[in-house]
Amino acid sequence: MQKDSNHQVHLDATANFLSGDLQEGAARASLDNRLQNWIEDLKVAHNPELHDLITDLQALKAHFGGGAIDHKLVGQLLHRLGVNTQKAAHFAQESGIQSRIENLGQALLEAAKQVAGGRTSAEDDLRQDSANRKNA
Repeated sequence: MQKDSNHQVHLDATANFLSGDLQEGAARASLDNRLQNWIEDLKVAHNPELHDLITDLQALKAHFGGGAIDHKLVGQLLHRLGVNTQKAAHFAQESGIQSRIENLGQALLEAAKQVAGGRTSAEDDLRQDSANRKNA
């Protein structure tokens, strides 16, 4: 029961964080901890369908830890995280957690728009992924 309560607290805190000023929040050390907690929560689930979420969260964490912020990249990562988080909500067994995950997905999509100036979409992600493959 305590574990579910911790997950709910992490979900609510992350959604609230994303609703604020991300630029300011990224400068605070709490962002690194918040992302790491989220990564650990997903790893504990042992669900291979959550792998893309974990990978994008690790990329986001590494990017924020690297200094200068690439708004386009962060916007794309947040957008993919939002889409994949909303898809993952169906894995939640409790309706209270499921609605929190759905809210988090929506907050991530809104944060993506905030960071990238409203210019993120699935088409942008596909274009960027295709360009990355060509350059690899």
